[in-house]
Amino acid sequence: MSKLMYQVYVIELSKKVFTESAKFRDANPQFNGVLECLYVGMTSKTPKERFEQHKSGYINKKGHKLSANIVQKYGKYLRPSLYNHLGLMTKEEALKMEEKLALELRRQRYAVWFN
Repeated sequence: MSKLMYQVYVIELSKKVFTESAKFRDANPQFNGVLECLYVGMTSKTPKERFEQHKSGYINKKGHKLSANIVQKYGKYLRPSLYNHLGLMTKEEALKMEEKLALELRRQRYAVWFN
């Protein structure tokens, strides 16, 4: 049995998220409005499939909503230039990389949401 591999991905969000979501704003005090607002996630699917699930409000067979409301409402498109270099990884590696990438993008002055 092959082990499921994961990929970290980045979605650009509409800047409206910064003005409309206090939670998002509070998480990004470093944001100066110059760069973009981003969502960083991880998936065992392709980033394109996962983005489509987010936008459609995907609900799995158990009735759990698997899309982030923030992406469903504000997601614009994938930003492969920010994640393609990362490649495939285990779930544990992807969990760590999701946070590492999100914090690195915040240091670069992007506004970033991740779980």
